[in-house]
Amino acid sequence: MIKLDRPVIVEGKYDIVKLTNVVDGLIIKTDGFGIFKDKEKQRLLRRLAKEKGIIVLTDSDSAGFLIRKFLSSTIPADRITHVYIPDIYGKEKRKAEASKEGKLGVEGMEEGILLEAFKKAGVFCEKDESVSGRRLITNIDLYEWGLSGRENSKEKRKKLLRRLDLPERMSSGSMIKILNTFVTYEEFTQAVKELNECE
Repeated sequence: MIKLDRPVIVEGKYDIVKLTNVVDGLIIKTDGFGIFKDKEKQRLLRRLAKEKGIIVLTDSDSAGFLIRKFLSSTIPADRITHVYIPDIYGKEKRKAEASKEGKLGVEGMEEGILLEAFKKAGVFCEKDESVSGRRLITNIDLYEWGLSGRENSKEKRKKLLRRLDLPERMSSGSMIKILNTFVTYEEFTQAVKELNECE
């Protein structure tokens, strides 16, 4: 498994499922071509790229390259690392038939092939162990601060995400990963306290 500080950008949820066995880190989906219209997600990816850099891993078909090209047009080249999978023809197990171009996507790749693709792109273990002792934000924190499992939790999460200039349409699980990428536990609690004072 490769431990990463930078987020990996993939096309869809099945790519995320596959990569969780290969990558220890934040994985974000573009929802395919949905990224072209989703201004909020575009802004999030630009912010991630500016602060951490991003890794882009799309399918090797024309759609994957179109998404890759779009991301490259909105994010500086020195903030993107491109990981490419090889052209392997076949069909993903969950699908009734092969894709239009007949190539396997990220979800259809064997884990060894994905690891090799990361290595070819120069991406190895890069988590900074010096921050591993840092207090991370957890599901319990969200509950204790009224951001999940309580009445009006969803609205409170939206307000907090707006305050932190992050996309408001986010599940609590995704929110935790994003918060731990951008803010410390102390910054999180301070933002929640300020939010509570405004109510």
